[in-house]
Amino acid sequence: MEGEKTPETPEHASTPATPDPAPGRSDITRKSVLRAAVFAAPAAVLLGSGVPALARERVGEKRTLDPTPTCDDGDDPTPPQMEGPYFKPNSPERSDISEGGGTPMTLTGLVYGVNCQPLADVLLDFWQADPQGNYDNVGYRFRGHQFTSADGGFQLTTVVPGLYPGRTRHLHVKVQAPGQPILTTQLYFPGEPGNGSDPIYDARLLMDVTNNGGSVDAAFDFVLNVG
Repeated sequence: MEGEKTPETPEHASTPATPDPAPGRSDITRKSVLRAAVFAAPAAVLLGSGVPALARERVGEKRTLDPTPTCDDGDDPTPPQMEGPYFKPNSPERSDISEGGGTPMTLTGLVYGVNCQPLADVLLDFWQADPQGNYDNVGYRFRGHQFTSADGGFQLTTVVPGLYPGRTRHLHVKVQAPGQPILTTQLYFPGEPGNGSDPIYDARLLMDVTNNGGSVDAAFDFVLNVG
């Protein structure tokens, strides 16, 4: 059913609480330098193709990127988390899953292997609740997949997800490098009151979040267990 959620009434806060610094992201690293270079230029917008997500690789020669020099920041692979009940396959290919309303949010990031090499053509399939805390289980509102660029970067345009009982504010994502296993995980907002009571919350999955007085910028880099 469209708009399905738990029976209780969700909270309707449209903007996350004032964020605390996410752990492990404050020092200047080679990765932060690479991030600055990747996102200095406008990100390419990926248009829908109607081809199922998590069921294919891109056509064409596989690209291998040079590792970032002395990039080892001691990162472990991004931890997995449960899928939850609301994942739908075959989402449209698009980097903008905003549907109007709510607080605009832009999430940017990079995808690396454990050897610090940025990974091109990695599939990222995002889904989330709408600003009222509802998931669209009939259509594909607030759902979409995209691929990392030649530099391993991605950009998602969306809105801040709403809250619903039992969970803190979060985004869902599946991440898959070509020919590799799927990482299913969730991303969290720092400073949320529900972080302390959510039974599956993991501080390692905190995004860097900046409130801009009407919009939100967030950042998160994935590390896949790919050599």
